[in-house]
Amino acid sequence: MSERYTARVIEVTGEGIRLQPAEGSVPPEQPTEVNLLGMAIALALGAAEYEHHPAPRDPRLQTLQALLAGEAVMPWRARGGEPGTVPYVECERSGSGAYVCALRRRPADDA
Repeated sequence: MSERYTARVIEVTGEGIRLQPAEGSVPPEQPTEVNLLGMAIALALGAAEYEHHPAPRDPRLQTLQALLAGEAVMPWRARGGEPGTVPYVECERSGSGAYVCALRRRPADDA
């Protein structure tokens, strides 16, 4: 079970976002763990003022496993941003075993 997951948030114009896992970030394999991490990421995106893109999700292609692996675009979009920065979602396990995620911005030069 992975203790950390970090991924760059990449906007795909007209479709939503795709996560690009950072080097060494491996998504969990167990379905419950995938769901917990997916929920924590969704909460972090919502707290960072991301909203659902109007494009409908295709549940056959856009699964949580594919999102965490960086293989699917999901219907979320940013309502704003900070010029010169790149958004990353950073997650780690708490002592209770739950994932805690936050959206952080890094300088574009570091991306």
